[in-house]
Amino acid sequence: MKIIFGVLVLLAVIVVMPLFTFRAPKGQRAMSALSNAACATFLPQAFLSYAIGGVFHIDFVKQIGDTMGSMGGLAVGALVPLAFGISPVFAVLLGVSLLKFKLLTAFVAAYLVSFLVKEIQKRFPDGVNLIIIVLVGPILVNLIAAVTSPGIMAVLHLIGNTIVSAETGNPLVMGAVLGAIIPLVGMTPLSSMVLTSLISLVGVPMAVGALACTGSSLLNFSFFRKMKFGDRATTLAVTIEPLTQIDIISTNPVPIFTTNAIAGAINGMVITALGLVVNVTGMATPWAGLIVVFGMNPLTKVLLAVGIILINSTLWAYIGSWAFRKFKIHTVAEIRAKDALARDKTDKTVKV
Repeated sequence: MKIIFGVLVLLAVIVVMPLFTFRAPKGQRAMSALSNAACATFLPQAFLSYAIGGVFHIDFVKQIGDTMGSMGGLAVGALVPLAFGISPVFAVLLGVSLLKFKLLTAFVAAYLVSFLVKEIQKRFPDGVNLIIIVLVGPILVNLIAAVTSPGIMAVLHLIGNTIVSAETGNPLVMGAVLGAIIPLVGMTPLSSMVLTSLISLVGVPMAVGALACTGSSLLNFSFFRKMKFGDRATTLAVTIEPLTQIDIISTNPVPIFTTNAIAGAINGMVITALGLVVNVTGMATPWAGLIVVFGMNPLTKVLLAVGIILINSTLWAYIGSWAFRKFKIHTVAEIRAKDALARDKTDKTVKV
């Protein structure tokens, strides 16, 4: 029952994403800023701290990765205001104020306070607006972050406990659940790297998380191309790191998440059956995770797993593109056009 409830919570989060992107004021810009912040912090941490520093035992590189990974709050706290068109000085001011908070908590605080900062910036002369924002901005973002943090962390823990519950049951069921859930989390602001770090996932479950994300990227390479979500750059970007294309993913959740979940469940069972392990947490990322899997398991087993995952993921990419061939999708060009229109309206309003 706990597993079902946890999956339902995850699905609810996934449903909220496109609603926020399209319905919330400046939702697309904010979501892009969140994606960029995750790529600027968690992705370097995965490569530098674990894939390079951990596997090759280079402490200097590991320290750099750990430092960058701890800056999620600062990064999103600065990038969200910048996406609103706020002065870089004010944006960095808010970002530094959110240094101690996690990525999602800082995102909520920065998003809400950016509306106020934008108005202060417009309505008060230079110098005066700086003093007002210095006095008001840091206090407000910290208050909002402190209030929202327990709820956000509760959602993460609930999804994490779903994974732990699955792990203690049937191994193949665990593999299927992890293989389906973790790649989906990796394509949401929750971030699979954050989730697996939060619940200290290691061993076979962590290997499932790592290689399931690799399989998801391989699937999306063919799926995005067949569905024509965007151009070659879009397809390459989502293959390298899904978070870079969170705007297009969040606007097409049904075909992307459904196809990835089915393929991921099968991939997860394959990885579990082969007994692969990853003994460091936070490696639920497509390519850094793959490097670590190679470093901690027999080469022949890893090659066999990767071969099966490649075939299965590519097969489901074609099945999914056929199944959703008549489904209404939103393309990158459409999203960019809407964003450009929104920016144009904002610029005209400022001039007036």
